[in-house]
Amino acid sequence: MVIGELVLSWGLPATTIVKPLGAISPSPFTPDPLPQPMQISERPTSITPTPRTATVHRTTGETDVQVTINLDGTGICQASTGIPFLDHMLHQIASHGLIDLEVQAKGDWEIDDHHTNEDVGITLGQALFQALGHKKGIVRFGNFLAPLDEALVQVALDFSGRPHLSYGLAIPTERVGTYDTQLVREFFVALVNHSQMTLHIRQLDGINSHHIIEATFKAFARAMRMAVEIDPRRAGTIPSSKGVL
Repeated sequence: MVIGELVLSWGLPATTIVKPLGAISPSPFTPDPLPQPMQISERPTSITPTPRTATVHRTTGETDVQVTINLDGTGICQASTGIPFLDHMLHQIASHGLIDLEVQAKGDWEIDDHHTNEDVGITLGQALFQALGHKKGIVRFGNFLAPLDEALVQVALDFSGRPHLSYGLAIPTERVGTYDTQLVREFFVALVNHSQMTLHIRQLDGINSHHIIEATFKAFARAMRMAVEIDPRRAGTIPSSKGVL
């Protein structure tokens, strides 16, 4: 028996020796130096996205319309078309689509609102088409179901490059205030043809003309907002298996 020592099973003592910290033998291997933190000036800078904005000025013998649009806005709208109800609907597009929109229009109102209403749709469609540009990175598709009291309207759209409108509203009255409710369809026909989108509008419920129309514009705005959003997984690519829209 050995006092102060640990006797191993084969009888040899194993003495534990504790050395001071400074006496630890250096490792025969030299570790790689730790990487130095990157200096701010050395960090890669983010690429500034191309502004998705457009201004279109359209003049005919009947109207003079200018539209400015920013697809990455905050919902600011300035609309002066001479048609109060149309101005109200343009505010819905901007507010719920989170786009900045400025629309100025003069038309032959002494005849009726038809030409001004249609030409605002044309010019807005052209501005939307220009602001989208090559459409690289966008989600492309949008779909939204909007309730407004008893009214319920669904809108689905696709920035396909193939204009098509499927219009399923049954507006029960001929007018909302002074606005001819037939002009709702004319507005969307013009917008679709000049933005080159596919647009489906379905009314699922509703008996109040104002509610039906406003729910339509809100659903359209929300669907458009979804479709024009940038998908980071598609960065720089066309959202089509064909490679072109």
